[in-house]
Amino acid sequence: MTKDQLKKLEADLWRSADSLRANSDLKASEYSTPVLGLIFLKFADNNYRKHEAAILAEHGKHKGKRAERELAAIAVERCGFYLPEHARYDYLLNLPDDQDIARAIKLAMQAIEQYKPELAGVLPQDEYFRLTRSEQNRGIPRQLLKNFADIPADADGDMFGQIYEYFLGEFAMSEGQGGGEFFTPRSVVQLMVGIIQPHGGTVYDPACGSGGMFVQSAHFIEQHRRDKADGGSDIYVYGQEKTLETVKLAKMNLAVNGLRGEIKQANTYYEDPHDSFGAFDYVLANPPFNVDDVALGSVEGDRRFNSYGIPRNKTKVKKADEGKQTVPNANYLWINLFATSLNEHGRAALVMANSASDARHSEADIRKALIEANLIYAMLTLPSNLFYTVTLPATLWFFDKAKDDDRILFIDARNVFTQIDRAHREFSTEQVRNLALISQLHLGDRHEFIEAIDDYFAAGFAALAESHTHVAPLAEQLQAVLDDAEGKQAVAEMQAEWAALKPLQARYAKYLAKADASAPTETSNTAQQKLREHCDPFFAALHADLKRLDKQVRQHEKQLTDAAQAEGKRGGVDRDTRALKTALDALHAEVRRAEAWFGHVRWLQERFPNAAYEDVTGLCKLATPAEVKEQDYSLNPGRYVGVVIEEDGKTEDEFLDELQAMTRELSDLAASADDLQRVIFNNANLLAERV
Repeated sequence: MTKDQLKKLEADLWRSADSLRANSDLKASEYSTPVLGLIFLKFADNNYRKHEAAILAEHGKHKGKRAERELAAIAVERCGFYLPEHARYDYLLNLPDDQDIARAIKLAMQAIEQYKPELAGVLPQDEYFRLTRSEQNRGIPRQLLKNFADIPADADGDMFGQIYEYFLGEFAMSEGQGGGEFFTPRSVVQLMVGIIQPHGGTVYDPACGSGGMFVQSAHFIEQHRRDKADGGSDIYVYGQEKTLETVKLAKMNLAVNGLRGEIKQANTYYEDPHDSFGAFDYVLANPPFNVDDVALGSVEGDRRFNSYGIPRNKTKVKKADEGKQTVPNANYLWINLFATSLNEHGRAALVMANSASDARHSEADIRKALIEANLIYAMLTLPSNLFYTVTLPATLWFFDKAKDDDRILFIDARNVFTQIDRAHREFSTEQVRNLALISQLHLGDRHEFIEAIDDYFAAGFAALAESHTHVAPLAEQLQAVLDDAEGKQAVAEMQAEWAALKPLQARYAKYLAKADASAPTETSNTAQQKLREHCDPFFAALHADLKRLDKQVRQHEKQLTDAAQAEGKRGGVDRDTRALKTALDALHAEVRRAEAWFGHVRWLQERFPNAAYEDVTGLCKLATPAEVKEQDYSLNPGRYVGVVIEEDGKTEDEFLDELQAMTRELSDLAASADDLQRVIFNNANLLAERV
């Protein structure tokens, strides 16, 4: 699903929720149930449609023979579920107006559950009758069906997670933050998965929410199969969640994505339905932060939580309060749980509040025990504002039971992000890949590094080739509009700079001809470095020429405007000039998009010039046990990676002069503020006297 398609879906979600808010008796936190049910149905229909031809072909092949099988059995085997005709999305969408749509939707949901028993009691059914209690609301189910009819057939991924995130962000924020809970953004989950790299086996999430961790794990395995043509086995997932509605959501998510597993309703502090101790290959979770009301007596004897120590209050408990104590903070209960749920080769990734990295008292003792047991593989600090419903800073913890190096990898990713809007950030797909490469280089996998840079070069040159096709028509427009010598010279220089793309492409073609997947890393890395050295000046010259053209077009606009004003007319900028400006802006944007790919190459090569792991100030550090002990067993990456001090090129005298100038400016602004305040007070007093 493209960003534009996702944006349209969000608009449809808003419209649907707005309709429910105006016309139903549902609370904001309940909007997601009927909406997600229909979106599940649409995704199930899309998935079924992909396999339908093969299902029908196999059924027809054996029809009337001894080997004949029921259509439903073949469908379940092929795509995980069977959709009879009355459960198909288009059937419901095209029912006549006089039909009871709410009843038809319920029958469709029952049919799906009939052939997929693990969804029994999961899909919404009677909720659609709640939408049609009055005659004027009878059209709501049909309108909801129309809203999601355009979800593209190729849409995949953790769409339920995306939609759930949207509902939490827009309509049910309190539901998403209660008790420190919040939805984990997909890019964060992708980074967690990219570092622990699940290649099949059992995956456990004791606070599974909508099941996004499981979906991204499956996607990683599928992508690995496509890229490496080798595979890794499927995963079997085990999840638990205390809220029934969220359990249902997770089960729908698994069904849509064809995942096998068990999701159970349970309070993880007191229940262990999957017998988790030492059981799993991978653990991924984003547990609730800073919970402080867990009964100490219920967890202190549980080996899931006490193997490395129990968090306790530092003050002595009064005799009257014995038996009523709670843990001061449950963060380290979760941390204990992740460590004890791994089998002898297990790996874990979890989201945790930053405060846990430096927590004191009994929590510090637990952290020390985990470090001395050599369980901590890596720690990664996340940027702020990644989460939809909270701004709480967070850190990713990574465990590895089969770790053979006693050092800990610290990564500070606070300055690596893409700004979505004023309040929200995310990791781009490339940023996730680049950060995961730090871990892969640490583990000695240099081939992935070379491969990533190859992919960035390929995308960058493809984008440049596409942009180049727009240069000639733009130059024609410029020549027609900019009739002065300086303008025509700027156009000629721009064309000359673009002409340098051909030898650059030839150099890239030569690199590809020599590139060999089996070649030594050093050879490939050197060739990549040289190729980038030729790309950087090309972009610098290109940007300079485009800026010069911008200036020429602005001057031309001003001339037209001045001439119009001199004649007493309004406006003055003609249609050709406006079209030219639009085309020039578009080329600017295309060049920036192309350059962004080379920017990823630059980011990686500047930090890891030898295509091998090395400590990078401000980004990453491999800390020895002695260094960790020296920091009093803190697991805060900022303590280890250091800070990059930017050189501004100013002398001490220049800096002091600039500081004095800023101080004078601040003083002048303060005086102006005082003057304005006096004017406002005087005017207010005059107004009061008149009244």
